[in-house]
This record gives sequence, C-alpha cells and structure tokens, in this order.
Amino acid sequence: MDIDSGRSNLKIWFILIWLMINCTNALIPRALINKTKNIIPDYYIKELRPPTSRGRPIEVDFSMRVMDINSINVEDMDFRMDMFLKQEWVDARIKIPEELFEYGDDSITLPSQFFDNLWQPDLYFLNSKVVEIATLTHKFSSVTLYKNKTIKYAARMHAIVACQMEFQHYPMDTQLCPISIESFSYNNEKMNLKWSSTGVTVSPELKLLQYNILPIDLQEKNVYTGEKNGNFSRLVVNFRFERQIGHHLIQTFAPSTLVVVLSWFSFWLGLDAIPGRMTLLVTCLLTLVTMFTGLRSDIPAVAYIKALDLWMAGCMISVFAALAEFVIVKVLNAKYQTRKTKDKTIAMETAIAPWSGNTTKHSFSVPKQNFLKLYWKTKKGKEKVLWREIDRYSRIIFPALFFIFCGLYWTILLIGTTPVLI
Repeated sequence: MDIDSGRSNLKIWFILIWLMINCTNALIPRALINKTKNIIPDYYIKELRPPTSRGRPIEVDFSMRVMDINSINVEDMDFRMDMFLKQEWVDARIKIPEELFEYGDDSITLPSQFFDNLWQPDLYFLNSKVVEIATLTHKFSSVTLYKNKTIKYAARMHAIVACQMEFQHYPMDTQLCPISIESFSYNNEKMNLKWSSTGVTVSPELKLLQYNILPIDLQEKNVYTGEKNGNFSRLVVNFRFERQIGHHLIQTFAPSTLVVVLSWFSFWLGLDAIPGRMTLLVTCLLTLVTMFTGLRSDIPAVAYIKALDLWMAGCMISVFAALAEFVIVKVLNAKYQTRKTKDKTIAMETAIAPWSGNTTKHSFSVPKQNFLKLYWKTKKGKEKVLWREIDRYSRIIFPALFFIFCGLYWTILLIGTTPVLI
C-alpha cells in the first residue's frame, strides 16, 4: 500500500508541475497580445493602404542582400537565390505605446504573426518561378516598428528566377539576368517603389564554380503593364554572370589544339607509312568529334551558331584538310609512278630503236603532258616531285593558317564579349 500511495503522490506532483509550466507559457503571449493590441486601433483596415499627404503615392523602400546563388541552370534557364529582403514604409495609423520600447531604443521587433494584421505592400518578382520564405522551426521573418511609425519587414527567402540566356559567345558568354519587382495591384499613382540606401548587396563569401558576378546595376522605372492595364512603379536589378574561361581552356581549347597539332605530324611521314599516316589522321578526326559531342551536351540545343561551334568547325576542318591532303598526295604519287614507268619505257625504246631498225613514228611519240607537272628538274638538275613538294609546303601552310584562325577567333571573341553596362 505504501508503494502505491507513493506512486500516486509522484503522479500528482508531475501533473502540478506540467500545469504550472503551461500556465506560465500561456500568460506570456497573452501579455504580449494585450500590449500589441493597442498598436492597431479599432478603425484600422489592413486592406486599405496607409493615408498620405494630398493623396500622394505611398513610398516603399526596398533592399536585398544576396547570400547565395545555388546554381545557374542553362537547361531550364533559371537560377536559385537565397536572400534577405527588406521593405520599409510609413503607416500613420499605428499607435505604439511608449512602454513597449526599452530604455534608449527607438524601435521594437515583433514576431512575423503580427505582420498579418498590418497593411502589406503586395510586391512580387515578375520573372520568378518559385518564391518562398525560408523555414526551420518557424518562418524566418520579422516586423520592426519605429517611433516615427515606420514599418520594416524583413524575411529570408528562397527564389527560383527565370533568365533568358544567350549562348552566341559560349563559352565566353556573359549572362544578363534581371529581376523585376513590382506591385501587383497598386499603380504608380498609389505606390512608388524606391531602392533604399543599401540597394542590393552580395555576400563577400559568395562564390560560383563557373561564373564571376560582375557589378550590379539598379534601376527605378515606371512601366506600362498591359496585363494590369496601367503604369506601375518597378524596381530592376541586373545580375551579370561572366563565365570563367579557365575550365574550358583546360578541358576544350588546349586538348583540341594539341589534336590539330598532332595531325600535322602526318606531313613528315612518307607514303611508305600509309597505314600509320591514315591511322593518325582518322584518330585525330574521331577524337575531335567525340570531344565536341560531349561538350555540346552541357548546354541546350539552340538554333543559332555559338562561338564553340566555330572553334569546333575550325579544328575539324584543319584535320579534315590534312586527311584530304593525304588522299591528294596518294593519287599524285600513283600517277607519278605510272608516268615515271612510261617515261622509262619510252627512253629504253628510244635507246634501242637505232639498233633494232624499228624507227616507226608511234614508237617515239611522247605522251601528252598533264595539267599539273608531276615532276620536273631544277636548273641544277635536281628532280622535284609534285606530291613531295605539297607535303613540304603543307608543313608551313597548315600551321600558318591555323594560327591565323586562332588569332582572328580570339580577337573577335574577346572584343565581342567585353561587358558593357547598360
């Protein structure tokens, strides 16, 4: 019996402690509610915008702090952002009791639930796909009230923003991705948006793998919106993402250049090494095709020509031209051997004709000359063969043309991708 009574007493003590904790927690929000209830008068209507002098548009200051840019997705043409947003405006209807302010403070920060009872600027991102307030155990947002009746709303937000990307200069492209902020229902006669003194800032710890963030450009506009049939105040922040060329120099330009240079070694291989020369050129061509096929999968298929396509075409044309040169040289060598055999036969017949008594006209006829001289002799009596001369000059012409192409390509590309601020 003593054991049972002890257990019952222990249960009673647990129940009493639980009741005391819950009653204490319940009293805190009630006290806060009673104090904050005086802030919003009975005549306050949160659906109506705050009154202004002479009916002027209410001014809303907007600022943004970019904490992170998760990814720039070229397939979906969008990018993800984590940011702090702040909005400030004056609402003369609120009344803040002095007892709410601590000594020396001119503001008080309240939970985000209090913001639901106030008038709110209905701002939105025009080109956003998804915008949501960050949460862990609760929403990361707050509202701050100042003695001069200024209201500041701050929130940590995630957003997926659409960006119309252009790839003409890929892989040295600079993507311009604007974000436009506008009121959904209040035109510029009712609401005027302005960038605050801080504007848009980027966290110094933010680093992207393939891009550099260029200086940000801020704009304030009044734009006619046909969907809402009116002129609206609009804020625009232009993000510029410059692609880093280092990755493509190592993975694309340097290997493809080495493959092209490797194809030039075939000009030093004689026609007695036909299998080796043919294998070298075909391998170089197939390597370039495989390399550029893998690179094209990194960006969406577009209808226009990109800078990488021009580089790919230049490298493949150079290797294909070396392969075509080998075919031409092989054909010329076959004709040279045939002509050389005929010339030797004619020379032998000419030499033995006086001794054999066969001096017919047809026996001493010289074959017709081809359009191209397959071989000739210099003034010093040295024999020159056409296909060997083509190989010799190719050792100079092919590298010279490729280096000219590289010079023009990089000059035009660097000039054409120089960032220009709007």
